[in-house]
Amino acid sequence: MGRMAMSVFRNIPYAAAPTGAARFAAPTPVHGAPGADGPGPTAPAPERPFAVDLSPAIGQGWVRGDDYLTLNVWTPRTDGNAPVMVFVHGGGFLSGTGQAPLYDGAPFTRDGVVLVTLNYRLGAPGWLDLPGAPRNRGLLDVVTALRWVREHIADYGGDADRVTVFGQSAGGMIVSALLVTPEAAGLFRQAISQSGGLYALTGAEAAETTRALADRLGVPATVEAFATIPDERLVSELAGLPQAGRRLSPLGVVLDTLDDTPPPHPVELVAGTNTQESRLYQRPEYSAAIDAMFRDARERLVSRYDKAFTYDFDWRGGPFGACHTAELPFVFDNTALPALRSANGLLGPDIPPSLATEMHGAWVRFATTGDPGWSGTHRFH
Repeated sequence: MGRMAMSVFRNIPYAAAPTGAARFAAPTPVHGAPGADGPGPTAPAPERPFAVDLSPAIGQGWVRGDDYLTLNVWTPRTDGNAPVMVFVHGGGFLSGTGQAPLYDGAPFTRDGVVLVTLNYRLGAPGWLDLPGAPRNRGLLDVVTALRWVREHIADYGGDADRVTVFGQSAGGMIVSALLVTPEAAGLFRQAISQSGGLYALTGAEAAETTRALADRLGVPATVEAFATIPDERLVSELAGLPQAGRRLSPLGVVLDTLDDTPPPHPVELVAGTNTQESRLYQRPEYSAAIDAMFRDARERLVSRYDKAFTYDFDWRGGPFGACHTAELPFVFDNTALPALRSANGLLGPDIPPSLATEMHGAWVRFATTGDPGWSGTHRFH
């Protein structure tokens, strides 16, 4: 398509600031004006060391400020008929932000798509299964953001009836959970789950983390007690919990059983995994189990659909191979970021330009037509 004009609107509040006890309550929708053009506050998050530089995908860390339940809109400023893509970032339910450099929406607007990125609650406020608090509060944040899109995206050139929600890692798991969340019905027409799939903790597993964190904090596992703990301490104590074997995060979507989830929403679906997911985590003793976890979660999701488009991302040219997160720069057509090409960058210096054209083009095609351009399982390599 020809080049279009682009406008960017940043730091638009979609829910009230989650402070004090409200950190553990359902979100309160708001419709605010765009904020400062630069980076806004992000959800409280710890520093998470990885062998690879993940700053392009998860940002530079916690940016303090209460008003972080915001979204960003990149738009070609069409007449209101542009397809809309809403991206849910990853980060293990502990870190990340929709304003990370990798998620710049200019390549999508170039191709006539309105792109929305968002922040949601992380860590204990978003995902700790706390008695007396609604479950999966970070998921409720995303539902609230999608309602904002439904009600207001026409003002930004988007078609509210042509919304594709897509996410990676924890974001991909959130997208999959949206598919079986009654409150999300009708808020999107298409979905893409990248290295996510239908994966959740049981109530019993989540309770173990809640007990462990309450013990570290020295308080009862109640909303009243946790409401008195400052964000800084919640972040540090949660980050200090022992690693639970093959689990990659102590938190996540909580469902009592995956077998009894409601029938999924009737949307078009793309779901895929990377062939070497585990190489990001540098835990060789669990490599096979980690890779199997992602594959099984994908199959668990697609098995609920009569038709789904699946893919394997298998480009192994970077220093970490086809690891978890390596597909994102190609999806966003943002492979030129210097941090991606450094010695410990996600991709390294030798990046095939055709792969970004192919993968980004497939995502745009799916958002526009409901068909990414393949049948069966496609291999990106």
